[in-house]
Amino acid sequence: MTVYHFVGIKGSGMSALAQVLHDMDYVVQGSDIEKRFFTQIALEKSGITILPFNEENVQPGMTIIAGNAFPDTHPEIARAIELGLPIVRYHKFLGDFLKNFISVGVTGAHGKTSTTGLLSHVMGGAKPTSFLIGDGTGKGVQGAEYFVFEACEYRRHFLSYYPDYAIMTNIDFDHPDYYANIEDVFQAFQQMALQVNKGIIACGDDEYLQRIQAKVPVIFYGFAEENDFQARNIATNEQGTSFDVFVRNTFYETFTIPSYGKHNVLNALAVIALCKYENLDTDIVKEQLLSFGGVKRRFSEKHSGSQILIDDYAHHPTEITATVDSAKQKYPDKEVVAVFQPHTYTRTQAFLDEFADALNLADKVYLCEIFGSAREHQGKLSIEDLQAKIPGAELLTEDDTAPLLKHEDSVLLFMGAGDIQKFQDAYEKLAEVR
Repeated sequence: MTVYHFVGIKGSGMSALAQVLHDMDYVVQGSDIEKRFFTQIALEKSGITILPFNEENVQPGMTIIAGNAFPDTHPEIARAIELGLPIVRYHKFLGDFLKNFISVGVTGAHGKTSTTGLLSHVMGGAKPTSFLIGDGTGKGVQGAEYFVFEACEYRRHFLSYYPDYAIMTNIDFDHPDYYANIEDVFQAFQQMALQVNKGIIACGDDEYLQRIQAKVPVIFYGFAEENDFQARNIATNEQGTSFDVFVRNTFYETFTIPSYGKHNVLNALAVIALCKYENLDTDIVKEQLLSFGGVKRRFSEKHSGSQILIDDYAHHPTEITATVDSAKQKYPDKEVVAVFQPHTYTRTQAFLDEFADALNLADKVYLCEIFGSAREHQGKLSIEDLQAKIPGAELLTEDDTAPLLKHEDSVLLFMGAGDIQKFQDAYEKLAEVR
């Protein structure tokens, strides 16, 4: 039997794919740096072997699945080349793997992880469904008809995929280290649209998605009346958000989700549209929407004394705005405190004013040092440049999170795509001993 060896198994997509193959009874192992990642929990729970990088991990007879971040000169990949082993890049392997199912790719500048998680949960209640989510979660279901997966636009990796369906949540300028401008991003999505085989579910409230041309039907969803699927009469309470869905201006059904914010209504609307297109049982769709527990690092809540701590992957101004909005809707009587760690220097520089505008929506802001990246240089930018644009913003260090203690009965939003969790972990330890 083929042994799949994953080079860089702790990556969010790689760990999810490893779990999928493991569930389908393939022999799976992988290697990575020894630093602990949040993706390890699911891998360890599955019993998948995780090794430190070492060329001796690579043995004859293996098939190598290589993470996109690792060049051919990496010792393990070089060893595989020397042994003449099959080496497949992550996105290429996934693109070929999809052909075994009715595949649904979820893409967009924002919301793709949450939407992929929601779609896999809802569809999985109606039909056998395997899935791969960008939060590091994957599941391979024996005899699955459907495969739901997150399709990332970074470096145009999603162009390795030819799915049956695509959900497109939005188009926004991001990854300024790769894309030249918003038009460059649009062209990538346009090319992706032409690779879809059966249908596209796109947010019609997004001006760029309205321009998408495809060889298959494009079904639009959103709040505007022109959409094929429209959400109306949105109401919130302690249980979540309820809304009516109209299909081409005819009432269809009322749905409830256990979350807040217009972005979550839009994500649910996309899922509802796809499920109706595939004729899945409406009652099951309603039940599954209501029971969705969320995905990792997307508005993940815990209580600490009188405070509510929320961990969120938000690393773009649009996402920060949505996260702050959700917190204010869910906890209208509480102070909302933003603790933000910018992810890359290029993104921070490109969106400096937009980050400031988004963070200013919170009642108080703390900033952590820019995470940075191996693929870029710091230049002259510093966290103080962002601090200067946010009145009253303070800097926070891992060694001194004590300023957060004074925000009693508040919501603390820990936001970022780097290692913001270490600041939350440090604060939780401090709060325990106070």
